[in-house]
Amino acid sequence: MFVMTKIKNWFEFEARGTNLKTEIIAGVTTFLSMMYIVIVNPTTYSQGGMDFGGVYIATIIATIAATLVMGIFSNYPIAIAPGIGINAYLAYSVILSQGVPWQDALGLACTASAIFIVLSISRFRQMLIDSIPESLKAAMGAGIGLFIALIGLENGHLVMPSPATLVTLGSFSDPTAYLTVLGLVITMGLMVMRVNSAIFLGMIFTAVVAYFQGFLELPAFPFSLPSGMNQTFMQLRFDSVTVFPMVVFTLLLVTLFDTTGTMLGVGRQAGIIREGKFPNLQSALLADSIGSFIGAFVGTGPTSAYVESGTGVAAGGRTGFASVVTAALFLLLVFCEPLAKSISSVAAISAPALILVGAFMMESLADINWSDLTESFPAFFTAVLMPMTYSIANGVGIGFILFAFLKTVSGKWRDVHPLMYILAVLFIIQLAFA
Repeated sequence: MFVMTKIKNWFEFEARGTNLKTEIIAGVTTFLSMMYIVIVNPTTYSQGGMDFGGVYIATIIATIAATLVMGIFSNYPIAIAPGIGINAYLAYSVILSQGVPWQDALGLACTASAIFIVLSISRFRQMLIDSIPESLKAAMGAGIGLFIALIGLENGHLVMPSPATLVTLGSFSDPTAYLTVLGLVITMGLMVMRVNSAIFLGMIFTAVVAYFQGFLELPAFPFSLPSGMNQTFMQLRFDSVTVFPMVVFTLLLVTLFDTTGTMLGVGRQAGIIREGKFPNLQSALLADSIGSFIGAFVGTGPTSAYVESGTGVAAGGRTGFASVVTAALFLLLVFCEPLAKSISSVAAISAPALILVGAFMMESLADINWSDLTESFPAFFTAVLMPMTYSIANGVGIGFILFAFLKTVSGKWRDVHPLMYILAVLFIIQLAFA
């Protein structure tokens, strides 16, 4: 009884109009909606040479640590885990495309998160957020969505290389392609029917079909003690920090806006934001940066607030206790590594998740003023160049440069924050010497 009273008082159940049962249900709902990340994230990094088991455990550790900090100290029903978009950038653009060793990539992520921690306790964080125009913030979100959707389409063999047209539609005689389509159709159907955990349930359905068609082989022992942690734990190196400073900046920038945007959105849904103010935003951002910092040391990339937290809020979650429940449930997945690795061997199971998460991120395009060419042109190139060049950094850089240039030549230079000019010059230098 004493413990229950302490929990209710700490998490302010009465003030927020909730109770223990409701918060537990909300935490379970959020967990079921986002648990797909323990398959998608290790699958992504394994293509860059990292050990699946190591990244799997690292994903769980980073998720639990960040979500607990968010729940206990910020008291928000917001879960945090490695972000799909930013980790896809680190795996595909930095490790695979630029040839950066994954150990160095983790060092870049650690450096970015350390800076993020400093920014989260300083006023410069707010200055950086305010300096970026809303159109470019929206374009960055949409561009990341296109980028991870393209990765999902490629992994699912729905888009294939073509010597004549660069890319073309895949063949539906390919088992990976038709299983991906099946997963997409089922998941989208569940989503439009507003079924919680639609992405996870879609993955399970696709896995069952793949199993009965002989494409998925389940392990003899689906549950075991965690292994592979020694393959990624404390393996990060900082040799590339001075060589790829713009990668650090890109990681910082994308994580900052992704997390802030998600927190504001879920905060409004939960009724936490009042009169435009977000109480304890500083501690909430610290939770995310701490998760990213810990993640880099144990073997995964930056964490981010998850929009799937909205499902828990829709189920009634109003306090951080829902986040505590979500974190506790992720602990149970520690023993499911063999099963997760087996499922990850069939690309069609995780591909729909990447495609549909990318689709959700297109919503931000509505916030762009397309009639103002000084806003729309930079936004367009920001969003389009991310998937076309397989690099979030390229899209962000070109967008910043174009925004500063077009505003200046059109006589609207007062619309450009001084910090934007500095960032534009840095990106010009980076592109010139890249």
